[in-house]
Amino acid sequence: MTDSRTCPRACESHSDDERSLIKRSERPDRPEEACGVFGIYAPGEDVARLTYFGLHALQHRGQESAGIAVGDGETVTVTKNLGLVSRVFRESDLDSLTGNVAIGHTRYSTTGMSTSWENAQPHLSAIGHQVIALAHNGNLVNTHELREDLKGNGIRFRSTTDSEVIATLIGHYTQAHNHIREGIRETMRLIKGAYSVVLITENALYAFRDPYGIRPLVLGKTAGGHWVVASETCGLDIVGAEHVREIEPGEMVKISADGLEVELAVPAEKPSLCVFEFVYFARPDSVLNDCTVYEARRQMGAALARSAPAEADLVIGVPDSGVPGAVGFAEESGIPFGEGLIKNRYIGRTFISPTQSIRQQGIKLKLNPLRHVIEGRRLVVVDDSIVRGNTSRKLVQLLRDAGATEVHMRITSPPVRWPCFFGIDTDSQEQLIGSAMSVEQIADHIGVDSLAYLSLEDLVGATGCAPDEFCLACFDGAYPIDVPDGIRKGKLSLESCEEAG
Repeated sequence: MTDSRTCPRACESHSDDERSLIKRSERPDRPEEACGVFGIYAPGEDVARLTYFGLHALQHRGQESAGIAVGDGETVTVTKNLGLVSRVFRESDLDSLTGNVAIGHTRYSTTGMSTSWENAQPHLSAIGHQVIALAHNGNLVNTHELREDLKGNGIRFRSTTDSEVIATLIGHYTQAHNHIREGIRETMRLIKGAYSVVLITENALYAFRDPYGIRPLVLGKTAGGHWVVASETCGLDIVGAEHVREIEPGEMVKISADGLEVELAVPAEKPSLCVFEFVYFARPDSVLNDCTVYEARRQMGAALARSAPAEADLVIGVPDSGVPGAVGFAEESGIPFGEGLIKNRYIGRTFISPTQSIRQQGIKLKLNPLRHVIEGRRLVVVDDSIVRGNTSRKLVQLLRDAGATEVHMRITSPPVRWPCFFGIDTDSQEQLIGSAMSVEQIADHIGVDSLAYLSLEDLVGATGCAPDEFCLACFDGAYPIDVPDGIRKGKLSLESCEEAG
């Protein structure tokens, strides 16, 4: 456990060099979210413990590490470590984190990659004699360029992470203008990519979001009149805060003894919320764009039942994000819904890297079929996505071994054909089965009797939003932000580079 008033080194994302060391076979078969952030300004309240509860609600967004930073009017203190929120913090840690303002962070894990304390957030940094702590969700596409410019000004870096670049830029421009909000404004004008950031000084909370609004960030208020920000509304619910609104793209808010101060720090661009928040990332009880995630997923399943019906005896969902879609499919089709897969909720991510043979059996650790429900039945299996296909293939075999006579897979999103550059860990295009194979080939590869995906039009329709309000790049390759050639070529195939260019 580390309780520090200085900042050895912290980061939120892995460098391209680190990513290249991960073998394809070791990659997870789900797109991995970057992290979750939480912040609260509540004088007289136990802000560390409230942040702890907020991070519990956001645990699904990251399981590798967790951290909390608190401002007490004089300085900022951070406690962070590897592991789940419940493992990182003890009662004594929370008792020692006293103050009026706090932020917290949960970080995602990448299978097969070594982990270290330095990857945990919040990131501590000094601006002259002032200490700040920063937590970031997203990914920048011009980190290298910015770092080189700052190095040219004599600034040295301890890591290769986005968070350090953001914090360093804020510090640099805050000292130049003697005003932290101007430091944030200047930084937002320079950084490109996806970012939802919370930051504290010893006596104030700041939150700001990229001009496209790619990663979510919401604002809430407690019954006691205290302001809260979080990646999702479920983070507000758990501390008794009412959802007020989203922090708008390009917006910066400051919360302090002077109350809530809001400004548009950079002009807003085309709204581009990541649509995968609806498909998989967000908790089903969260609200995005005034739409409950659960209801959107249920509508996705209903749309699939209309566009890709199947003759079957039972509809089951792959826990957890596939279940609402299965409910919608069953309601629309008239085929009974059943619980055919039980998820072991106490199988967490491990920091001891398993062997390949053990890793290949990982699905058996997480899901167990109910044989008496499945045996002798034709199944419609609803899941949210197929990224690499390895998990789906093992799942289908698991169901057949349990006695399923037919398996018809229905996916509540289109094929994932393009990698993400804005905070989702989909890695290179060659690893995406939807890019390499046709739907028929994928069906044969994973061993199903039939396979169908939700259309992009029906996916967007299920959210109740317009298509131009989302980033849909993982499905259609239309990136809302220009991605530098060097980064693009690292993830895209040659043909796709030419197409995207």
